Parts: sequence; structure tokens; C-alpha cells
Amino acid sequence: MPNDSTPSDDTLASRVWTELSRATREREHAWRTPVLATLGVDQSPQARTVVLRSADALRGELRIFTDVRSPKVAELRARPQAVLVFWSALLSWQLRVDVTMQVMDRGPDVDAAWERIARSAAASDYLGPAAPGQLMGGGQAASAETVDAHHLAVLVGSVRAMDWLALGPHGQHQRRGITPQGVQHLVP
Repeated sequence: MPNDSTPSDDTLASRVWTELSRATREREHAWRTPVLATLGVDQSPQARTVVLRSADALRGELRIFTDVRSPKVAELRARPQAVLVFWSALLSWQLRVDVTMQVMDRGPDVDAAWERIARSAAASDYLGPAAPGQLMGGGQAASAETVDAHHLAVLVGSVRAMDWLALGPHGQHQRRGITPQGVQHLVP
């Protein structure tokens, strides 16, 4: 049985997108930092925490920023299918989002993203001389040298399907599949 905070099938997709949008604005929202799972270039599973930067319900898109030299970029260029996993203890909701990722490393969207973070503390994440995951001091000059170009990439996830799970306080768990065709009841 749904509890008072459980959305109806008619409002579930809207409520999920509302929470995703809130997560992009509210630093403390649990869905701000989902896990992104991909298939590594060596075919091994890879998962890492990322920061959700935008959620557009009308376009069915989720956006994440990353360093273009990050291993996940090569993984997504080789195989663009990925899954984002969100958990909120406050809501007792898990959301798995099946996406097809596009890597953008230049153009107006990347320029706009860079303009958004260029003066923030996060800018330094995309200005370093070494790629993420490289050994410290691995031949790169360790200095505060000025880097002319940033290494920001925008990952645009086109949502294919969502799998929503609500954990009830007394075992009344609910699960729904959300696709463009509608909402389906699934076994939890």
C-alpha cells in the first residue's frame, strides 16, 4: 500500500524529475551525487560518484561535468550506455536511470558550463596539468603554473528508462518502471 508520501502513478515521473532538479540546486540533496556505472575499456565494470549538474525533464536529459582526460570519457566514447544510481535515505527512494551518454568537449554547451564554474573552487578540477588517476608527480611539473585551456567536458545523458524503488517502513516496498510510454508496476 502506498503511504502518504508515495506519488501516484500519474504523478510519479513528475515527482522524480522534481527531485532530480532540486538535487542540482540544493547541495545537501542526496541525489546531487549519484553513482555513474559504465563498462570499462577492458570490459570490467566501473562505478564512481559524480555530481549532477542539470536535470531537464522536457528533454529527458541529465548532465554531469568531468575532466575530458578522465577514464570515464574513453569508456563512454567506446560504449555510451551507462546507469546512474541515486539513493535518498530521507525519501527511502532508490532511482536507477538508464542513459545513453554523449561526451561534449567543445562548443556552446561546454563554453556555457565553463563560464558557470570558471570562478568557482571547482574550476581547479579542470585546469590541472595531469589527468585524473595519474600518479602524483608522474613527470608533470608540480607547480601553480597557469594553464591556458581547461579540460572540462559535459556528459549529457539521454534518459532511456528509470527504475524507481521506494522502501516502506514495514516492508511495503514498491517498484515502478518509468519510460516514455508510461509507468509500469514491477516486483520490488
